[in-house]
Amino acid sequence: MAAPPSGKVLYEQDGVFIHPSCGKNDDQDNFISGVLRVIEKDSSSVVEWTPVPKEKSSRGADRPNNYEAEWDMVTTVSFKKKPHSNGDATNHTNGESTWSFLFSLTDLKSIKQNKEGMGWSYLVFCLKDDVKLPALHFHHGDSKLFIKCLENHVVLRESPQDKLILLVNSQNKSLSQSFENLLDEPSYGLLQKWKKDPYTVTMGRFSKVTNYIFDSFRLSDPSTQRRPPSEMADFLNDAIPGLKINQQEEPGFEVITRIDLGEQPEVSRREPVSIEEWTKNMDSEGRILNVDYIKQSIFKGGLCHTLRKEAWKFLLGYFPWNSTKEERANLQKRKTDEYFRMKLQWKSVSEEQEKRNSRLRDYRSLIEKDVNRTDRTNKFYEGEDNPGLILLHDILMTYCMYDFDLGYVQGMSDLLSPVLYVMENEVDAFWCFVSYMDQMHQNFEEQMQGMKTQLIQLSTLLRLLDSGFCSYLESQDSGYLYFCFRWLLIRFKREFSFQDILRLWEVMWTELPCQNFHLLLCCAILESEKQQIMEKQYGFNEILKHINELSMKIDVEYILCKAEAISMQMMNCKELPQAVSEILGIESSSVTPDSDTGEDESGAVLSCPTSSYQNISTPVIAANGTRESTQQMSETQSLAPA
Repeated sequence: MAAPPSGKVLYEQDGVFIHPSCGKNDDQDNFISGVLRVIEKDSSSVVEWTPVPKEKSSRGADRPNNYEAEWDMVTTVSFKKKPHSNGDATNHTNGESTWSFLFSLTDLKSIKQNKEGMGWSYLVFCLKDDVKLPALHFHHGDSKLFIKCLENHVVLRESPQDKLILLVNSQNKSLSQSFENLLDEPSYGLLQKWKKDPYTVTMGRFSKVTNYIFDSFRLSDPSTQRRPPSEMADFLNDAIPGLKINQQEEPGFEVITRIDLGEQPEVSRREPVSIEEWTKNMDSEGRILNVDYIKQSIFKGGLCHTLRKEAWKFLLGYFPWNSTKEERANLQKRKTDEYFRMKLQWKSVSEEQEKRNSRLRDYRSLIEKDVNRTDRTNKFYEGEDNPGLILLHDILMTYCMYDFDLGYVQGMSDLLSPVLYVMENEVDAFWCFVSYMDQMHQNFEEQMQGMKTQLIQLSTLLRLLDSGFCSYLESQDSGYLYFCFRWLLIRFKREFSFQDILRLWEVMWTELPCQNFHLLLCCAILESEKQQIMEKQYGFNEILKHINELSMKIDVEYILCKAEAISMQMMNCKELPQAVSEILGIESSSVTPDSDTGEDESGAVLSCPTSSYQNISTPVIAANGTRESTQQMSETQSLAPA
């Protein structure tokens, strides 16, 4: 018997059958009886069909005219058809069917009905990726009641080409829901679910369709719980279409293993950039004199807190680096007017109007829920009726007007919170957030293209850095690095303390020393944990638990040093693979060594303009706590070879 559904049941009907034999077998013993439900889960609704034990099922008396294809396995996103020599479309484990499915109404594209009077009424669901589910036959009637229930949640209209097909117009809530599950699951509860069923729970975090449960992934024999890495990779590829990881050995992929990167250089960091240092680098009209110097100084040491309110506007692209003080003041005036015009758009929507705008209503509901639990331990947001919470809410609602197609997705409040905390101004915070979202937009799009790309790139970098560690992770079904998903989605926001995130983000915003420095930060964290993971022979669940428990325990300065050292290590590699060069934004070149200076040959240079650190003479803090000039460390700390 299936577990009781989680959420509010809006519709429930038994006697809904799947006929898996495609009309090849008239034996009604092959019909699979189940229960069809519509369940409300937070702000989204899902359709679920689960089988019931055969002895409890009831079969109709007549044979239907059915046509549907054979189905063998239902995965989180796609449905796989496998050949069967005996024509039977279902697998059985201990005599029970493996059939069941669940999908979000936001992923439903159309519903096909049969003609009245043509046997039992049936419905065929087609999802937005053009996957068709097996037909559901209503042996007890009542398919019209089901359609009426759906009309409370989606708009249905007849297809102009076929009046038996109902086209669905629904809103994009599923991605928000999957992010909500990913971001808000308490670590202990999530661990318990992993232990019970690590595969379906884990993949559910990635899928735009909430989850599909099938018995073939719930085998009770402990010896079958370990699934081969190749099968797990295939499973993940189904969960996130287009995600190809651990395929460097396949034709067309560049082999990047067993390349000697040499020793990681020692790296130190300097003190934060002060207001005095910042001011000295401005001319009389307020222009930044040496942008490269400022960016490099911020990369090496960050900013003192009092300077962040001004400097972040430059780092995020709100203020042009070459602008004067007067030009920036005029820009702020224009942007203030533009902001309040957009804010008025949603502020002026009446309750009656909002009742007819389900999308805006859903955005507001998600925002209100998230705002009330975002950084509430921070004094800026703590307590009831906090003005910081009101600003957080208003900025996110206004962003929905700015980018209504994307609107609001779970996790975006995490990106806004530190920006608003630093700006202490609604308008400036909004436009800085807009600039940040321009960088992060693909992370939150429905197809998750940004997340797919980053996971693939991270796998490529980690394999170059330590192929042995990659192989170990693969042997424990963890080679796809999905446990880094939250790191990438919201740029480590839940992994470091609030103050450390301010430092980490401003360093990343300099876009130094290379592209995708945040992926090298992931590599630095994973390499730091490699010894414990491998020496203690952590398995799948232990790796999950260990990585999850790193939150708020990572030393930000150490990780920044290590990530910079990795970047130097890779950029100084003479045989850097092309795939890695492209990820880091490095151009391959042949540099002839200078025989007089004794400098080493290098195979990589930055494709973007950079200045070497030897021109920066401000004091730095070395690993041993001593102060020294960067001129004394130029050989080991320059971003690119001389």
